[in-house]
Amino acid sequence: MPLIILSGFPSSGKSKIANELVKFFTEDKQKNVKLFGDDQLKIKKNAVYSNSHQEKEVRGNLKSFVQRHLSKDCLVILDSLNYIKGYRYELFCVTKSCQTPQCVIHVATSIDKSREWNSQRQEDEKYEESIFDGLVQRYECPDSMNRWDSPLITIPSEEKVPVEEIFEALYVRKPPPANMSTQSQPLSDGNFMQELDGITQRIVSAIIDAQKTSVIGDYVTIKNARDKVHLTKHFTLAELQRKRRQYISFTKTHPIDIDKIPTMFVHFINKID
Repeated sequence: MPLIILSGFPSSGKSKIANELVKFFTEDKQKNVKLFGDDQLKIKKNAVYSNSHQEKEVRGNLKSFVQRHLSKDCLVILDSLNYIKGYRYELFCVTKSCQTPQCVIHVATSIDKSREWNSQRQEDEKYEESIFDGLVQRYECPDSMNRWDSPLITIPSEEKVPVEEIFEALYVRKPPPANMSTQSQPLSDGNFMQELDGITQRIVSAIIDAQKTSVIGDYVTIKNARDKVHLTKHFTLAELQRKRRQYISFTKTHPIDIDKIPTMFVHFINKID
């Protein structure tokens, strides 16, 4: 069964739309629905979103919920910021490995309107101004050109939720076929592991060398990668090696084609906080 990923600014009305969808799918379409998100985790938003470690833990919990509940008889609705494109890609990999459809709903409320709605929240549910501004600044808007953001349904502020369009996107559309990026392959294959280790090590070395003549904000071109490494800070060798080990560990459970290793590792590096 499908996955619905809600994405939008803080206080943009995502939970209201999520509840409308739960009502529509359970009452009108007689579907078994699981709604999960920040509210269900009962997180303290200001504490979580001001601490990168806690935020990663929350994202991990949300992803684990999706992995546990995606099944032939359950529609999962993920109600959170989902503002990082790399994280949305990870969720896409989960649905693809399960061969089930998904859609991304972008709640396109303006910054000013979201700020206004945030100010009207109860004190213990309100985002602090600095946290709100930081999340807005880091927000990576879904793009229908990205396969992991497609199909993308954009809902402008206070417009009617296109429930039938969402139903069609999930239940009429065929699920994505599994391919080498989501099917298990024999990771004991020495050639694959050797290539994985060698490619990632060369990328780390290239970044370290590039930083000698680059400044914060520059982009580093990586051989055979579609994207560039964004130097949002000065990356230490220890930091990059730690990220490399994490990526290798991740790839052991989410195998990919060898030629995709550079691009996906660049995505991984660009997620360093």
